[in-house]
Amino acid sequence: MLQPATLTESLRPALMPGPASRSELQLCWHKVMTELDGLLTSRQAHAARTVVLVPYAQLMQEARAAWAEYAASAVRVATFVPRFETTMNWANSLGPSSTEGLPAADDLQLDAAVDALTAASLLARAGLAHQRSVLVGRLVEAAWSLASLAASQVPEHRIAWGARQAARLVASLEAPALALELAVARIAIAWAAASSYPSDVLFSAPVEKSLDLLVVIEGFQTEPLAGALTQHFGSRAAPLSLHQPAQAGALSLHAAQDAEDEAQRAAACVMQHLVAGRSPVALIAQDRVLTRRTRAMLAGRGVALRDETGWKLSTTRAAATLMGLLRALPWDASSDAVLDWLKNAPAFDEGAVVRAETILRKTGIRLWRGVPASTDLLTDLQLIADQAAPLRQALQRARGLREWLNDLRLALQSAGQWDAFATDPAGIAVLKALRMQPGDERMLPLGLRMSLPEFTQWVSQTLEAATFSPVHPPQAQVVILPLSQLLGRSIRAVVLPGCDEVRLPVSPEPPGMWTPAMRALLGLPSRAELATAQRQAWQYALHLPAVDVLWRSGEAGERLMPSGFVQELLLQHAKSGTSGWSPDPRTRRMIALHPTLRPQPTADALSVERLSASAYEDLRRCPYRFFALRQLKLNEADELESELDKRDFGNWLHTLLHSFHQALNLALKEAVALDLSTRVAMINIASEKATVELGLSESEFLPFAAIWPRVRAGYLEWLAAHEASGARFVAGEDWKEMPLGSVKLIGKIDRIDQMPDGSRIVLDYKTEARSTTQARISDPQEDTQLTFYAALLDDDTLAAAYVNIGEKEATRAYHQPDIVDLRDQLIASVVSDMARIAAAAPLPALGEGKACEFCAARGLCRKDFWNA
Repeated sequence: MLQPATLTESLRPALMPGPASRSELQLCWHKVMTELDGLLTSRQAHAARTVVLVPYAQLMQEARAAWAEYAASAVRVATFVPRFETTMNWANSLGPSSTEGLPAADDLQLDAAVDALTAASLLARAGLAHQRSVLVGRLVEAAWSLASLAASQVPEHRIAWGARQAARLVASLEAPALALELAVARIAIAWAAASSYPSDVLFSAPVEKSLDLLVVIEGFQTEPLAGALTQHFGSRAAPLSLHQPAQAGALSLHAAQDAEDEAQRAAACVMQHLVAGRSPVALIAQDRVLTRRTRAMLAGRGVALRDETGWKLSTTRAAATLMGLLRALPWDASSDAVLDWLKNAPAFDEGAVVRAETILRKTGIRLWRGVPASTDLLTDLQLIADQAAPLRQALQRARGLREWLNDLRLALQSAGQWDAFATDPAGIAVLKALRMQPGDERMLPLGLRMSLPEFTQWVSQTLEAATFSPVHPPQAQVVILPLSQLLGRSIRAVVLPGCDEVRLPVSPEPPGMWTPAMRALLGLPSRAELATAQRQAWQYALHLPAVDVLWRSGEAGERLMPSGFVQELLLQHAKSGTSGWSPDPRTRRMIALHPTLRPQPTADALSVERLSASAYEDLRRCPYRFFALRQLKLNEADELESELDKRDFGNWLHTLLHSFHQALNLALKEAVALDLSTRVAMINIASEKATVELGLSESEFLPFAAIWPRVRAGYLEWLAAHEASGARFVAGEDWKEMPLGSVKLIGKIDRIDQMPDGSRIVLDYKTEARSTTQARISDPQEDTQLTFYAALLDDDTLAAAYVNIGEKEATRAYHQPDIVDLRDQLIASVVSDMARIAAAAPLPALGEGKACEFCAARGLCRKDFWNA
């Protein structure tokens, strides 16, 4: 692949199209302008009093250039130029149709911020206030889909049109199960029909008097308003078609393996065209994610892009920052949500926030309201919580919308985030969409009161519906546009990725909530009409000078078929005896091999002063794991929002058994009668206490709570037999430290019991499968946990056992024989291993066994990339 500097130099001549690049397109435009000139002559219309409507705004300049070229070739001197407009541009140039110039309060404005509020008000007036959180989005979507139809009605007849449509719809939806859908549909029709539109001015008398001729250049799909204006102006209106080029372009077919492969090939195709001098190139946006990935690759190579499709405003960093603040405000906000906001708020000290996060993850506080109250010795967590509390508390009560926007602006300023919004194009777009600039809130309804969840939902819907388009360069080498807007464009090459069965269907699914029958009743485009428009756009694209068609063969492990359009091309190639496939457009580069070897660090400079059972087990399973996690202390952060799992159940069980045995010991000392029912009650109290102490959610803990009675019965049965042997509970969760040369062995022993002969037994609870516990006992040289706990006690008559507390099977103890000898061997191994580390012995990454399946250091040792 070319280097960036070489690439930039090679693209400079390709900024403007060459003189021969528009020959086919010029013929098409020349034909249209000839027909237009003929209409002007036959209708005796003055060019200055003629309006030519084009399908979309980008064609206005194309049409003006084509008329200028035609006028020059026809040797017209000082000829007037017709007005080349879109319906919206024409309406805006004429000014508002009403004297006030502002829409009515309930008018449909095709603005998500305003229309969502109006929809909520309409639902409330229709008796659906309780369902408005669910129905607002559906109502806005339905009304927007009807807006083009309603705007195409003569304003004086629009109400009657809406009444007819509603009556026909009611007659077709009589089923009680569809009552809610019918209510939304009726409100949407009434809303669209009762609204005024900027295009209403086009039906006014002044326009009729000043217009000699209206010419409509048809696109792939007829615009309802253009069709209505053609009918309205009658003999003074005429349609024209922009024909596709006569000759098909050079076609290249590319089958990619997956999305990344497709994006790379698409970017390479664009680069090939630019290097060959074919500019501008059209990059067709059919898959938003794929297009953004390809765009990023091209931008990294210094290509000048004009993105006419943009992307959802909600996906920008500015929108994410604002939503982060709103998600951190509720009284029951999660700790993760508040931390996310704090990390992006400059007003809070970055170091203090990091230290507060460490405390949160160590203590496992999942909800921010669980942060302990302030004390005399304030931690970083409490300091941050105290600093954030006034801002969060001030934005939790319900208030009017305008007050919300003003207070949200103040909150952004207090958090130090406002300046970033005011200087970022996406941030400015967010503030504009939400009317958050001072004074803009006057454009929103007055007096609407919203709770925090309702306001958050309104902000989210507004940002999701809005589109952000980056600033366009003066001259673009690549234009990103939809397939339907290729018509009439000065494009020298087309790169068309996403041509699979999902993203380019032959028969597109009609948008919105309307069924096929409802679409037919309302006059919305049918599936067949959408399919026809899709095929016309596809055929037009294939007739452009150079076309690259790309699709992926698989996605998420599933096979993906090419679009039906592509299958037709492949069939044509098969019939003609040609493959139709194009070589990979990417340029291969020779690079020097740098194999990734397994690391073998030395850590003599990192002294080991304290050693736990789990740390020593890491050393024995993989020395590099010990080096990374224990010596460098590169521990992964605990998840606060993770679901409860078997580990949480084990922690809960350890906590409740410790509490239960303490209470049981106290009762035995006081000679209290302890029958089975009393013990069941005591262990239940301990379980409830453990649940509260660990802050476990009852709903999430429900699966484990369901098996608790069986686990409890099995444990109490084992305990009775264990106590019958003369064993007595001595200590639980007992912290021990044992000096051993230069290192200190540390650990917390689950339980120590005393036997009738005075000897002690170390017990360790396990909630794993019985086979796993059995494997620990059968291979004592590999298992270190029980032996390590024995090393924490200076007792030569010691016994040890794992107590397997089963979920399905009864509790059972697995005794480890010869624990004293095993302990002595372990101590010798610890002394030897610590001496070798201090002598700079390598600590290699082994990369074998189960230790690698779930290892926090796997990304650091790069096991998946080893070459030797």
